[in-house]
Amino acid sequence: MKNFLKNPSDINRIEYWAATTMFVFSIFFLVSSSVNILEYGHDIELFKEAEQHYSYFNNYFLPALVRYITFYGSYLLLSFIVVPSLTRKENITLNVIITLAIFYFISVVLAITDTWLKGYLFSKFTQDELYAKLFQESTIFSFWLLMMFALYNIIKYLAVYLLENSELIQAKYRVITRDGIYAFIVWMIGLFLLLMGQVESDFVLTFASCSLAGIFLYCYSMYFLLPGSQRAAKPFRTYLKNFFGVTLLSSLPIFVFLLVLASNGNKEISIITALFNIGFQLLFTAPLSWYIYKHRITVDYEIKGLQTALGRSTADLNFLRSQINPHFLFNILNALYGTSLQENAERTSEGIQKLGDMMRFMLHENLQEKIFLNREIEYLNNYIALQSLRTQSSPDIAITTEIEEHLGILQIAPMILIPFVENAFKHGLSLKERSNIRISLTTKDKTLYFDISNSMHEKPANDPERDNNGIGLLNVRQRLRLIYPTRHELSIRDSGKEFFVHLTIKLD
Repeated sequence: MKNFLKNPSDINRIEYWAATTMFVFSIFFLVSSSVNILEYGHDIELFKEAEQHYSYFNNYFLPALVRYITFYGSYLLLSFIVVPSLTRKENITLNVIITLAIFYFISVVLAITDTWLKGYLFSKFTQDELYAKLFQESTIFSFWLLMMFALYNIIKYLAVYLLENSELIQAKYRVITRDGIYAFIVWMIGLFLLLMGQVESDFVLTFASCSLAGIFLYCYSMYFLLPGSQRAAKPFRTYLKNFFGVTLLSSLPIFVFLLVLASNGNKEISIITALFNIGFQLLFTAPLSWYIYKHRITVDYEIKGLQTALGRSTADLNFLRSQINPHFLFNILNALYGTSLQENAERTSEGIQKLGDMMRFMLHENLQEKIFLNREIEYLNNYIALQSLRTQSSPDIAITTEIEEHLGILQIAPMILIPFVENAFKHGLSLKERSNIRISLTTKDKTLYFDISNSMHEKPANDPERDNNGIGLLNVRQRLRLIYPTRHELSIRDSGKEFFVHLTIKLD
């Protein structure tokens, strides 16, 4: 809808083809009707009774054709030249004069064609009287067309405005729903069609009041009644009771409105419409609002679940891609190779075993939604031990860990902590400067407390990891929001020389 409304020429194109289609069909039916002149026997009889000569071509076909061409040409001129200029506030006086001239021309064409279409009236009126009567009727009808055309443009531009700004309107006035805006547009179009069809005024008033009340009750129910009733023991009964009360209140202004405007002061139409409004709202608007609200909750819940699952899968996939990258494996293998040359095979085998345990963890347990906390701690210890292999020969690097051994049954999302540790080793170590990493992990009353800090160093320009941060902290923030939306607190502070992370999670 937004893309449709961004291009006004699309709306103009639809209007043009709709008007052209109606014009072509009118001409088609006009021409096809000439095959069977007997269809217009009633007009022939009127001319015969008035003892006037009747010619199908002069007394029907040609006047009707002139009318169709006049209406079609006037509509195109007004809709695509005059009205757009008025909306842009260009040559307002000139365009107003052109508009009045067009509708005056329409009244003249109608009056002239009526002298042929209603030629049988010459037997009842003098020529001057008939001309005056037909011109007066055509002027009144032309003025009515002007009002209908103005109403049509008001509805069109108001509908476009409402659709373009529906999100802003809904954000400012939360009681106004998008469905309510669509319903109001349909209401305006329906009212316009009834007026164009010159339907009886009492029916128009009944339609306008009851349907508008239905739109109000729908919006009010979606914003107030339905959400409030869901907390009750019997939601539907509570909702229906409250809806009935609001419907009774809405029927009062309808009764007064119709009592004032109904034709001939007819009080019966006011009472009947008010009662009809109550029945219509209870039997149609109330259950429709309930169904749409329930359906919307179900759809929103499913969408939220899909978004959560998709976000979690994406985050986990990105995380898997970022971990144990070739650069890390290259460093570890180099460290293992150097160790094997300097010492016996015991430390080498130990390092390879830890690396194998980590790979096994990533291939199997990382695919689960939750794992035991002790398995996550084991993975952290293996990672830290492997990283320490290549730093233990440097006296300026200090790695301090206080990781509590956990034997309970607490569970945690796999690899939710490792990004912080990896980030600390990636950015906190330097073989040329004094570096330190401190890691602390404890649990208390099913709450995990995780703290990590590291020194900060600028990486050399030739470091392949200089601009490669993987998914980093952005991904872990996303995973925490998805998995522990209201059960975690994350604080990150960067002083320029040191980086601090404090994380608490309420575990299962």
